[in-house]
Amino acid sequence: MSFSDLPQGNAPAPVPFAHFPSRLHAFVWRNWELVPVERMAKTIGAKVGDVLAMGGSMGLRKPRAVTSDQWRRSYITIIRRNWHLLSYEQLLVLLDWPAERLVYTLREDDFLFIKLGSHKPKCKPLRFVAPDAETAAKAKSLAQTLKTEFPNGLINPREPLFQFIHDLEKVPPRTSPAASRFSPKFCYSYYALYGDALLDPEIEPYSSGYLRHLATKGVDGVWLQGLLSKLAPFPWDAKLSQGQEKRLENLAALVRKARQEGIGVYLYLNEPRSMPLAFFKSHPELKGTAEGDHATLCTSVPEVQNWLRDSMKHICKTVPDLAGFFTITASENLTNCWSHSGGKGCPRCAKRQPAEVIAEFTTLLFEGIAQGASHQQLLAWDWGWADDWAPGIIGRLPKGVSLMSVSEWSLPIERGGVKTAVGEYSISSIGPGPRAKRHWKLAKEHGLRVVAKIQANNTWELSAVPYIPAVANVARHAANLLKEDVDGLMLGWTLGGYPSPNLEVIAEMSRKDNKAPITPEEALLRVAENQFGAKLAPRVVEAWQDWSEAFKEFPYHIGVVYTAPLQMGPANLLWQTPTGYAATMVGIPYDDLNGWRSVYPAQIFIQQLEMVAEGFDSGVKKLKTAADTFRVSRKERGRLDAELRVAEAAALHFRSVATQARFVLARAQLGKAKSAEEAVPAIRSLEQVLLSEIRDARRLYQIQCEDSRIGFEASNHYYYVPLDLVEKIINCHDLLESWVSAERKKWNV
Repeated sequence: MSFSDLPQGNAPAPVPFAHFPSRLHAFVWRNWELVPVERMAKTIGAKVGDVLAMGGSMGLRKPRAVTSDQWRRSYITIIRRNWHLLSYEQLLVLLDWPAERLVYTLREDDFLFIKLGSHKPKCKPLRFVAPDAETAAKAKSLAQTLKTEFPNGLINPREPLFQFIHDLEKVPPRTSPAASRFSPKFCYSYYALYGDALLDPEIEPYSSGYLRHLATKGVDGVWLQGLLSKLAPFPWDAKLSQGQEKRLENLAALVRKARQEGIGVYLYLNEPRSMPLAFFKSHPELKGTAEGDHATLCTSVPEVQNWLRDSMKHICKTVPDLAGFFTITASENLTNCWSHSGGKGCPRCAKRQPAEVIAEFTTLLFEGIAQGASHQQLLAWDWGWADDWAPGIIGRLPKGVSLMSVSEWSLPIERGGVKTAVGEYSISSIGPGPRAKRHWKLAKEHGLRVVAKIQANNTWELSAVPYIPAVANVARHAANLLKEDVDGLMLGWTLGGYPSPNLEVIAEMSRKDNKAPITPEEALLRVAENQFGAKLAPRVVEAWQDWSEAFKEFPYHIGVVYTAPLQMGPANLLWQTPTGYAATMVGIPYDDLNGWRSVYPAQIFIQQLEMVAEGFDSGVKKLKTAADTFRVSRKERGRLDAELRVAEAAALHFRSVATQARFVLARAQLGKAKSAEEAVPAIRSLEQVLLSEIRDARRLYQIQCEDSRIGFEASNHYYYVPLDLVEKIINCHDLLESWVSAERKKWNV
């Protein structure tokens, strides 16, 4: 791979950043305290003093040093914030990366290029030029805005970025979790870095302290991604398997460490991974369905089948205490020939049914485990299976395989009078839905164990908080799954691994030593008493119930959760004129209201989000008021304050999405105005919206400075950092002063 392999897409013009004096100033601001000043200077051909002077001219304090850990954990944040500022050439200089690493990251790091819109804006080279008088005056004006908004100066964060990792690495006292009616109950790391975690010693997804924290919440399993070509010999290209012995050695060490906390380790397999078309010039007999510049290793080919069995056997014999594996066989990466429904493009699989191909693949893995003479579980996840495939797949699965299904998938819902169904993960909707029930029933009839895939902590409904404190919804979901006699739970995808009350309430609901099934309300009270003490517990439970009821009004649709600015909240910028950009998958929302709202009319979309925000706000206020009437321990008060920060941050995100939608509507209304009578309501709406966004950005800035968990999600790193929220304040002031003010004069308002 080289520079020429970097994806371009249609290379549109970048969005403007008119609230900064210049692109150079935007670059300095957006990389301040995220990128070492020396590297910023090198990127734009400046001296360190030039960069520091530009930052100082905007009112920024001297930057703190960027630690090596922060640098290693922030690359997605850095790429995203420079996507519209730098060309690939300069982005590589800023990151200090070879082109090959960026090519790999954009393709393999959880679909990053797709999250960035599948196109790279065509950015002109950014070179340092000393600011002229006009630019310097604009910088001075920006600094004055900061001084007005923050008369005591910008906040020195109580918690620096990633402080939560150090907190989770501290080993808490050991507890003895009660046996559970759900097993396994496994989740992903809250802070894992993508990469070669089993080869790179600097990438530790699970510290001893973090594992202990999870165990105290009833978790008995964790997972990480595995690549067969990296864990076992790859017969067609030995280079791909270099380091596999060391990876297995490190995997065994992780397994031993986790077992000390009563936790098993599972590997996620999305196999066999497709190969570049060039690979098949030497191995044409292995080629299956092609997609773009890659094609599958066809699982109908005996040589591929033998490799799959042998790889599983090799892993299981080498790491016999590994707990198990789970698979995705449709969607995600291109793997088997029917994984993206394109099996007719393969001369072998075109003659076979998708159900036959997928079940055969699962059987091959199961046979490999058996040949390794091991006890590892194999969970076949029905993610992406077409409804008419499922019976044929399930009926062909070997006894001993478990069937895992997304619990709430296809659950019918109605929000604001709009009827739709859950098409992914949801906490606002309480499962299970008809699809999971149907698949579990088929699996049980076939003698298979069944596992529910849920999101106990958060979803793409809001992933910028460590957990959505709609704890009552989670408890009710657990109660429903107990009634369905589900064997185990996958507690979360790559989001949702924080040791939270949400995880603890599931543990309470599913304790085997409960003399009788307890109600969700009883479980909530137990958890609240454990976390906040007997005095505060009833008030906390009331807040959890309020937040849960409010969250049921969330305008759920898969299009909404993937494209609306839910993750960015008040940090998402506003523009005077439409950007023309479509919102990207949990990446950059832009101003794409039609994309954000999906099936919901704009006013219903706004109404529902405001109902959710108001419900969260109300619960926060009531709990704060109640808490002030009790004398509690410092530890209990600290935990309560942390809970309130999470809930308030959630409210700010939901309200901001509604506010931004109002902005887009008012902007369009003003653009169409032909008289003062038409323009005035739009102008007043814009003023209200911009002032609201300033207030919410300021408050979220204060919260994030106190709590490093806010704004973070493992596969996206920080969606925003404190200076992004300050930038939003500047953005809104600029629109008020340069645009709305001019419109007032124009229409004589």
